[in-house]
Formats: sequence, structure tokens, C-alpha cells
Amino acid sequence: MKKTVLMAIMFVAMLFGASGQGWAASLVANIDVSSQTMTVRYGASVYRWSVSTARTGYFTPRGTYRPQRTARMWYSRKYHMSPMPYSVFFHGGYAIHGTGAVRQLGRPASHGCVRLHTANAATFYSMVREVGFGNTRIVVTN
Repeated sequence: MKKTVLMAIMFVAMLFGASGQGWAASLVANIDVSSQTMTVRYGASVYRWSVSTARTGYFTPRGTYRPQRTARMWYSRKYHMSPMPYSVFFHGGYAIHGTGAVRQLGRPASHGCVRLHTANAATFYSMVREVGFGNTRIVVTN
């Protein structure tokens, strides 16, 4: 009897321990529109990348979001089938994605999405896929 109870307690502890580890694995991407930067906190690692957000006449939505969907390669139907590699969609058609227009990074240049160097977008995309949508937070501020 004691052995059964002890095994049941160990099993429950393992379950709670495993779920606690899953909760601890979180990913936070802070996008600062005013400085055109994205700071990513992933466990003990911190990344800081230049981005391009909405240029004059367009808008990048502010707020706190969770990823809605991802696409390794997406083509914008709204903007002439423009390539959007490593897309992480966070609010309707708005996404964090790679770009070939790396000279524009660090200043507003997009139609509203958050553009990253493609290598950085691939890194972020992989992180989101690894930790899951529920453990990822995207915060867009001024």
C-alpha cells in the first residue's frame, strides 16, 4: 500500500514538474516602433535586432499579441505577391517576417508588418515553433 501511494505521489510530481518546465519556456518579443528595434528574450538569451515597421501612410498595430499562425514562406496577396519568409502572423494580416530590403532596416519602410533580416526572422520563427504559440508573447509599443 505504501509503495503504491509513494509511486502515485512520484507520478503526480513528475507531471507537475514537466508542465512547470513547459510554462517556464517562454518567448517575448518587444518591438519598439520609435527605435525600430525588436528585443527578444528567450530563456537566458537576449537578442536585439533592427526592424522596419510601417512607413508614412501605413500603420503597425500596437498592443500585446500571441502568434496566430506561421508560414515558412508566404506571399502577400495584398501587396503584389511580395515574399514574406519566416512569417509569424500576430494580428490579422500583420506579421513579423524576413525581408530582402535590409538597407531599410532601422527605419520605417513597411506596409505595417515588422520586417527583419531574413536570418533573424528564421531564428525567431524557429523559437516560436519550438516554444509554441501559447508560450510566445509579441509586444508592440511606441
